[in-house]
Amino acid sequence: MNTITDTNYQFAGQQSIYKGKVREVYGLDNDTLVMIATDRLSAFDVVMPKGIPYKGQILNQIATKMMQETEDIVPNWLLATPDPNVAVGHLCEPFKVEMVIRGYLSGHAAREYKAGRRLICGMPMLEGMKENDKFPEPLITPSTKAENGEHDEDITREEILSKGIVSEADYIVLEKYTKALFQRGTEIAAKRGLILVDTKYEFGKTKDGKIVLIDEIHTPDSSRYFYADGYQERQDKEEPQRQLSKEFVRQWLIQNGFQGKEGQAIPEMDEAYIASVSDRYIELYEKITGEAFVKADLSNIEARIQKNVDKYLKS
Repeated sequence: MNTITDTNYQFAGQQSIYKGKVREVYGLDNDTLVMIATDRLSAFDVVMPKGIPYKGQILNQIATKMMQETEDIVPNWLLATPDPNVAVGHLCEPFKVEMVIRGYLSGHAAREYKAGRRLICGMPMLEGMKENDKFPEPLITPSTKAENGEHDEDITREEILSKGIVSEADYIVLEKYTKALFQRGTEIAAKRGLILVDTKYEFGKTKDGKIVLIDEIHTPDSSRYFYADGYQERQDKEEPQRQLSKEFVRQWLIQNGFQGKEGQAIPEMDEAYIASVSDRYIELYEKITGEAFVKADLSNIEARIQKNVDKYLKS
C-alpha cells in the first residue's frame, strides 16, 4: 500500500517549511500554517525506514476530533482539515515547554519512583505507591527541550518562571488549560471504556496574543491509555496494565534487538508486519474515538493533498 513519508509542496504564499519526526509544517504569508501528518513511524527518537499506511490520517483525525470536543473550554489553533492528513491553522509562537500531566504513576514517573525519588518536576509523590496507581490529584510535570532538540528534560514551575521561559501570568493560563483538557480527556476516555493515564499538551500565542492549544491532542503518540475493564484487578495482583498506545511497536523493536542505541541496526519490517501495525493503529483510532475508521484513497496521496489544500486556500 502507498504511504506518504516525505513532502515537497509549493503552496500559494508559502514562506517556510519545517520537518519534524512525523509532521511537516508549511508556513504561509497570511499567518497560516499547513500541517501534514505523514505516515512516518518514530520510536526511540529514530524514524523507521518504512511508513505505516493510514497512520498520518489516524493521528490527524484523532487530534482534530479531540480539538473539536474541547474547543468550548480551551481555544485552539485549528481552522480546517481540508484533507485526511492535513490540518490548517493559525500561525503561533510556541511556548518552549510541554505541559505534561499525569494521573497515574506510570512511565517516566514510575521510573523516577523506582529510583527512590519522591519529587518529579518539584511535585511530591506519596510513599507506598505501586506502579500504575492513581495519584490523589493529577500532577503537572512540565518538560522543556534540550538545546539539541533530541530529548525532553524535566523542569519545575519555579525554574520556568525564574528563567523567564514563560511569564507567570501566561503560566497560570497554561496550568488552567492543562487541567481542564485533562479532565475533559478523562471524561471522553471513560465513555470509551478507557483511562487517560498521562498526556502532553503544547500551547502557543497567536499574533494578537491569545494563548491557544497547538499540535496534537489525546492521540496514541502523545498519550497513554489503559483499558478500564480489569484495571483494579490487575493492580491488586500487581500485573501489568493493558495499554492503548504505540508501546507494541517499541516492544517489537526491543525483542528484535533495537532500542535506538549506537551501533544497533533497525530490524527489517516486512509487509506483513507493516500491515499488522496499520491494523493496530486503526484499532486504536476506533477505540479512542468510538467511530468506525474510513480509509482515505491511497492511489496518489501526494496529488490528493495538493488538490485539497489548493482548493481550500483558493476558497
